Amino acid sequence: MNLEYRSELIETLVRECYVEREVTLSSGQKSDYYLDCRRAMFIPRAAFLAGELMLELATDAGIEQIGGMAAGAIPVTDAILAAAYRHDVTMRGFFVRKEAKSHGMGRQIEGAFEAGLKTAVLDDTITTGGSTLDALKAVREAGAIVTAAIFLVDRGEGGAEAFAREGLTIKSIFTGDEIRAAARSRP
Repeated sequence: MNLEYRSELIETLVRECYVEREVTLSSGQKSDYYLDCRRAMFIPRAAFLAGELMLELATDAGIEQIGGMAAGAIPVTDAILAAAYRHDVTMRGFFVRKEAKSHGMGRQIEGAFEAGLKTAVLDDTITTGGSTLDALKAVREAGAIVTAAIFLVDRGEGGAEAFAREGLTIKSIFTGDEIRAAARSRP
């Protein structure tokens, strides 16, 4: 893994995305910090760094397509696909809606999804894994061969274990503890 990219990205996440105060997470759990990685994914350099680092995790796992639940996974998927293009890596991307559209083609999975490909589900941050587990179920039912779950940040609060129980390899760039330590070490 490119340690310079990793170091630069953690600095950006701490500066742009990390807040220490009590919050309720989407899982319903209480936390004394919040990490909104979506902010970073809309900063060009941070999106570049995340894409480069996460592409490495995906290619090391032999992944052919990536995606996750809208909306958190969309900018991460886009960043990885842009990195794949820069490195001439064949990769497809998709996103999963909470439910199928009631109009148009009526799809729940959108993008360049293809059944039968070695697939990773992903998200920017994982706590319990709830929404990404929903995406996992949808893409498995649609015929994907899901072998990995990839995250920018694993908060270390049960999500990785939930994916391990599903038989997936879990990979992340950072842990929540690393982000907190970096934030607390700033002057």
